[in-house]
Amino acid sequence: MNPSSRYAALTGQTVLITGASSGIGRATAVAAADAGARVLLAVRDRNRGAAVAQTLRGGLSEHAVVEVDLADLDSICRGAASVTEPVDILVNNAGVSSPTLQHTADGFEMQFGTNHLGHFAWTALLLPRVRSRIVTVASQAERASRLDLDDVNWARRAYNPARAYADSKMANLLFTFELARRLATANSPVTAFAAHPGLVTTAIYDRDPGTRPGVWDRLVPVLGQSPQAGALPVMLAATGELPAGSFTGPRHLFHMRGGAQVIRASKRARAAGVAQRLWDLSEDMTSIEIVV
Repeated sequence: MNPSSRYAALTGQTVLITGASSGIGRATAVAAADAGARVLLAVRDRNRGAAVAQTLRGGLSEHAVVEVDLADLDSICRGAASVTEPVDILVNNAGVSSPTLQHTADGFEMQFGTNHLGHFAWTALLLPRVRSRIVTVASQAERASRLDLDDVNWARRAYNPARAYADSKMANLLFTFELARRLATANSPVTAFAAHPGLVTTAIYDRDPGTRPGVWDRLVPVLGQSPQAGALPVMLAATGELPAGSFTGPRHLFHMRGGAQVIRASKRARAAGVAQRLWDLSEDMTSIEIVV
């Protein structure tokens, strides 16, 4: 099913998507272009981004590539500065999953640093140009999180890659809900949403030969759905008539596959005090302030 066929037309709108060269990001880019949008593909590899843009409805004459590495604050600043046109919908989709402790260019634990801090900084820098919506791709993996704001870089604890990934997805939700609250308080025309794509067969689950597979690595080949199906909740968050701060996800198999609807986040993900602490920590770690 084409995700664009179920949701509102985007004719005349610009949609900026991180991680748009593969997986859910690429499927969302296809859906947005088919719905009439101009798509800005924010990717690490400009050539891969251009190749994908060429396959979209309208081709490279209609769409554009923005080069950015969300694991590098300098790259984020350069990439954001290169976006000079208004953006109607910002989709924070890119994400990493690492089986070992790795660090970003700025010394942050890779999953928290890329999935949350990278998008926090990216959103902060682009917010003055966003006109309508910010959609951050999160995950129900947040329910396995035990986020420790005193040790987000895993300097004191034995590294648990699955828990670190869940922590980054918890951070995505805490950030989204806090951003939605602040935007509403400021009477901003911009709203914030989160989307859970479900269990999707994408490259994020690829592992080096010899690496011991985790539980999700074993389940994905059996239960995983296509990136096109995973894009359905993202498109619902991007175009649906929803309350600000909504969290969307699949309808079936415990919200792991099939269709799209508004779903519930955990109570921890909606803890306003924790969200405020995370916001302050994120501004401190990135040295970038979000001005709503």
